[in-house]
Amino acid sequence: MDSDRSKGRKLDVGFSGTTRHWEETFGRRYWKAGAMYRGSDPSPLTTIPFQSNILSKELEKSNQNKMIIDLPEVKIAEVLLEIVGIKNLPERHKGKLFVMFNKKHPDAFYNVKRRLTILSESGVKDVASFQCEPKGELFFELVSHSPSNLPLTKLCKTMGTTSFSLEDFLNPVSELSVERWIQLQPASGNMCSKPICLRIAVSFSVPIQAPYELHMIRSRGLSKTFCFFPLSGREQHANSYTSVVEKTGADIISLQMRNSTKAKEKERSIPKQQVTGVMKTGETCILADFVGTRWCLMDSQWYLELKMKSNEDGSLFELTGCRTVKLFQGKKLDFEPKCCEKKRSERDFMTAVEFSAENPYGKAVALLDLK
Repeated sequence: MDSDRSKGRKLDVGFSGTTRHWEETFGRRYWKAGAMYRGSDPSPLTTIPFQSNILSKELEKSNQNKMIIDLPEVKIAEVLLEIVGIKNLPERHKGKLFVMFNKKHPDAFYNVKRRLTILSESGVKDVASFQCEPKGELFFELVSHSPSNLPLTKLCKTMGTTSFSLEDFLNPVSELSVERWIQLQPASGNMCSKPICLRIAVSFSVPIQAPYELHMIRSRGLSKTFCFFPLSGREQHANSYTSVVEKTGADIISLQMRNSTKAKEKERSIPKQQVTGVMKTGETCILADFVGTRWCLMDSQWYLELKMKSNEDGSLFELTGCRTVKLFQGKKLDFEPKCCEKKRSERDFMTAVEFSAENPYGKAVALLDLK
């Protein structure tokens, strides 16, 4: 099956024609944020639906657990943006026009300035696709690009600026697709009888909770498997901590593996292992104990176990409690590599997949980058 969508190929030409006819017929942009082609479906992990044996009472009890880490909820929305037209240009204007845009106050997902051509001027459809927090303002700057008498130099002049608030559309959600004329505030020295206006088309997806990106920073070198197996005394460092931080660098919690203060196990000469957490407040709590062949977490409400032999579904670890989460090597489901993505070894990653009555074939909930 032909899947080549590069410029000038059959699928690209066909899609461009469909887009043009749609917009000429209905007078509306064809594209919609969150509704465009995203590639082939990811490969399934299993063809057998998961059967949960977790009782509703256990699930209700788990929802009453104390929240150890309280992360702020951040929303994210997808945005598609196109500069469709321009009017009221000065009669004597010469030079090529383009629009620069950015967020007045950059956020964690969008913090750059980008350039767009104007469809009515260039004849080329130029649509920007990006993600950002559904708040703040998008700022637009109309720029004129003129040739210079000096070799290898060109002159750029700002003709006007404008902005609009994302919250007017997304807080609460009122319009997800908008196309309108917006008046520009003229730059100094560019006064004219009629204000220049840009026709801007923009489409939003409904804001959803953004995924968290957390980083682990180890104070001293430890084995990559230290989180899953008991370590001998020589391998441990009593003062070694692993700090968990947000993408911004803000501390969340510090983790330490240590010998339990309890008596040694009778069946083994290896002392019990514990993972403790130090909160930002300085409070210390026990997060996990290594008992037998598995880790017990959250007062034995969750269990993490290494599968000594690979399961039929290929999972390496299983986390069980009020839900079942399995860890697979590589990028799976929604994290599956895209065709244009820079290739890295699948051994560099693990995907956490939740199985439940709502998601019997698995739902990717986290990606671990082991490098």
